[in-house]
Amino acid sequence: MHYGEVVRGTFLSRPNRFIARVMLEEGEAVCHVKNTGRCRELLVPGAPVYLEAAENPARKTRWDLIAVEKGELLINMDAQAPNKVFGEWAAAGRFLPEVTVIRPEYTWEDSRFDFRLETPAGPCFVEVKGVTLEENGRALFPDAPTERGVKHLRGLARAVEQGYRAAVFFVVQMKGPVRFRPNDAAHPAFGAALREAAAAGVGVFARDCLVTPESLTLDAPVPVVLEGP
Repeated sequence: MHYGEVVRGTFLSRPNRFIARVMLEEGEAVCHVKNTGRCRELLVPGAPVYLEAAENPARKTRWDLIAVEKGELLINMDAQAPNKVFGEWAAAGRFLPEVTVIRPEYTWEDSRFDFRLETPAGPCFVEVKGVTLEENGRALFPDAPTERGVKHLRGLARAVEQGYRAAVFFVVQMKGPVRFRPNDAAHPAFGAALREAAAAGVGVFARDCLVTPESLTLDAPVPVVLEGP
């Protein structure tokens, strides 16, 4: 996926989870943060950030904060990007061969999954999670408790029990981590639900991304480690 007009700035502060103050060449700007997660390890004063110009010039905030530099890592933190890049990847037949129809935001029983992929072999439900947290070469999810995420995993496990195929796909929004694992320190219940889902037959996948200020592209598999450090 590609962005439109992108500029570089310096992060100043985040008054609330929706907006940030950023210093640009022309002065200080208030921008919309396209990620309502905590992102405390990313949005630190002085961090280089990248902003995309809003499509609607009349919008109250002209810019969207989409990426941040963390040391040598460039991390895309656009919460809408993972579904977009996975959708493009799946449409190209990279996830499952012979996909005939892609149905986003599909409701099944009391769950709403990101995708239902139709294939000659039958449907597959997919839940996509964006990963922006990195520690010592490990990509971790979540960065904060997510009861919604736990519900999604349990729904995928139920779907497998009823004969469907199902998967959770972690889009690591950076290049570099050597493995992915659930962040039990942030939310033990999510880690437990992920292990239970995997044991029930839910596929667990992770891939990193090629990241530039203007683009995000799914790239290489990242090994998933469900137990251990």
